[in-house]
This record gives sequence, C-alpha cells and structure tokens, in this order.
Amino acid sequence: MSIQTLKAADGHELSAYVSAPAGKPRGALVVIQEIFGVNHHIRSVCDRFSAQGWRVISPALFDRVQRGVELGYAESDRTEGRALLGKMQWPLMQMDTQAAINAVADAGKVGVVGYCLGGSLAWMAATRLDGVSAAVAYYGAQIPNHAEEKPRCPVLMHFGAEDPGIALAGVDKVREVQANSPGAPVEIHVYPGAGHGFSCDERASFHPVSHELALERTLAFLREHV
Repeated sequence: MSIQTLKAADGHELSAYVSAPAGKPRGALVVIQEIFGVNHHIRSVCDRFSAQGWRVISPALFDRVQRGVELGYAESDRTEGRALLGKMQWPLMQMDTQAAINAVADAGKVGVVGYCLGGSLAWMAATRLDGVSAAVAYYGAQIPNHAEEKPRCPVLMHFGAEDPGIALAGVDKVREVQANSPGAPVEIHVYPGAGHGFSCDERASFHPVSHELALERTLAFLREHV
C-alpha cells in the first residue's frame, strides 16, 4: 500500500491510494470514491481487491477543491461531502479518473469499480474514457440521467430496491434503453431490502446479504473481463 501522485491532462496533480497484490497482477482496477473521499472504507475496498490479484488505485478526486478528504458516515459528514461535490465538475472528475486508468495500464487490462458518486463515474468511464475493459457501478444516482450513453466495455450495475435517492423507474429506464442499444452489454441487478450504500460495512445502511451477493457477482465479472 502506498500513496502515488498522478498528473491529469490539464496538469492538475492529485494523490491516489495504491494497493498491490503479492505476486504478478492479473490486471488493474480503478476504485472510485463515494462523496466521503478516499477514506478508511475505500482503502479497505482497494486492499480486498488487491488480495484477489489486481493492482488497485483510487484517485483522490476531491483534491481539486480540498486535499486529504477522509470523511465518516455521520449526517455532518454527508453534509460536508455534498458541499464538496457541489464544488466539483464532472468533466474534471472524469479527467482525474483517466489519469488513474493511465497510471495502472502497464498491469494489463483495467477495470473501473465505483460506489455512490463513483458508481456514476464508473458508468461515465465505460461510455467516455479510454482504456477501460470493464466497469462495475454500485448505486450511481446519475446513471439514469445518462441512460442513453453507449458503453464501450461490459458493465455490471448494482442498485438497492429501497434506495431513496434512485427511483426504480430510473433503473428500469437504463435496463430498457441498454437492452436495445448497440453498445457493449450491460447487466443490472436490484437487491430487495437494500438501500443506498448497502455494500459499505461502515454505514448504517449496510445490507450483508446483498453485499455478499453483489461482491460475488462483481468478482466473477471482473475475473472474466479484467
């Protein structure tokens, strides 16, 4: 585990958490943060994926507006995270994600896995960025607003049926549009009883059964494509 400095296309420098496997990597993953920064949970996610054989990197997207952001999951943290996100620009977050993809490309194929904010960015990585072999999006609230975009690599999506911020009608829209799209295949799963952030074991909304099933599907998907 280490901290690496990345340089985006516009010259902006940002930090990134890097977790390497014990042996030769089977490929690489870019793990994209929630609105809480590259915090303890995201770093642990990176370490878990690297233990499965991938070289993993997580870019600190909030470095654009405030460096070293590591929030928890209390209401005050959510308020701060939303405020930080309000100062961000989606094209610049995509640019920083591309910098992370480029940084690990020497490990082989690169996949992108994102949660919350990162789930939306994982979808955008699949449709807009270069060098992505597969993408996994967990409860990305902006995905239904970009349902018509065409992915250039296979995509796996996870949503909670009880997520108050993502209407199931929006998920159905994505499913319908992508089923009739000439883009790469999109696989969508909705988890009964699960809310937003159901895969984060540090949040009150953690839903163990859904988390385990989603993780099983995610690992199988990544092993196939990355």
